[in-house]
Amino acid sequence: MSHLKDLLERSAFGVCSYLGNKIGVASSRVRLYFIYLSFATLGSPVLIYLFIAFWLNIKQYIKNQRSVYWN
Repeated sequence: MSHLKDLLERSAFGVCSYLGNKIGVASSRVRLYFIYLSFATLGSPVLIYLFIAFWLNIKQYIKNQRSVYWN
């Protein structure tokens, strides 16, 4: 079961882990909130999730580029 959870977290861009670490809540709790909000609001939190995933990807890319130029 934990193998499946690790696979899903890697393929889910790490958004829930990032948000959980930032606000001090378990990533599983953040995941549940996204699921509940998605059902309650007919999927609009999915757009927020994708925006955060894009932002985290760009942030990681910029961080990697800085380390290449500074080394």
